[in-house]
Amino acid sequence: MAWPAPTPPHRINGIGILMLRVAIEGRVATLTLSRPPVNAMSTAWIELFSSVLDRIEQSDACVLVVKSDQRVFSAGADIGEIQSYAKRHGNQVIALARNLQGLFTRWEQLPQVTIAEVAGAALGGGLELVLACDLRIAADTCRMGLPELQLGLLPGAGGTQRLTALCGRAVAARLILGAEVISGKEIAELGLAQWVVSLSELEPRTAALAGNIATLSSQALTEAKRAIAAWFDPSRDGFAEELAATERLLASPDTQARLAAFFDKHAIAKAKSLP
Repeated sequence: MAWPAPTPPHRINGIGILMLRVAIEGRVATLTLSRPPVNAMSTAWIELFSSVLDRIEQSDACVLVVKSDQRVFSAGADIGEIQSYAKRHGNQVIALARNLQGLFTRWEQLPQVTIAEVAGAALGGGLELVLACDLRIAADTCRMGLPELQLGLLPGAGGTQRLTALCGRAVAARLILGAEVISGKEIAELGLAQWVVSLSELEPRTAALAGNIATLSSQALTEAKRAIAAWFDPSRDGFAEELAATERLLASPDTQARLAAFFDKHAIAKAKSLP
């Protein structure tokens, strides 16, 4: 079902602007970026995105797909807004970057498994959103990069940190310091996406991936996300967190039901195999 259908327009000075659409089917939520022409990330866009996440967090969805209905996934921060801020006061540019950092950190910490479906270019803040996702599947025709150094800036919405954590220092240095934009098989080879497929395959492959994950335990998915994140935080003991999470899951009615069904299935199969 559509939820909402469509997302109510955000209003600026009394003018309605539709920038995002949300739909939920079963346990899969889909967030579609829809701000022509390049899904530029403005202050108003950040506010609307945050309110949409409020709604998704209250839903029963355990998978969240983010995609675009424009020719690009996103070209990043709103250059017009940055230009306006830079002329008046640089602190507003810093505030925009800080708000994007906060939004992408919130996205990264959602209980849902997040999947980026990237059909077009993901540049600057667009790639920073992609990097904050758990899983990334891209078309072999799309482009990805962090070209901010061309403007005398740097990827300030988490790009320097997440790209380095994901792909290592060498890849991060190549792409950021060289302001390089890559495409095709290099996206997978360098680790920016787990899957790179043809454009015609992109939607069905994403749907199949999301559908498979949606059959899994919501609590187990959330616990697994937290345990993976523990590796990157030296203040946390990931091994201890694994054990504590396992204890919580074993007490869960859903896990108990899944284990019982698994054992019953194998008991029946074993009985059938007996002479």
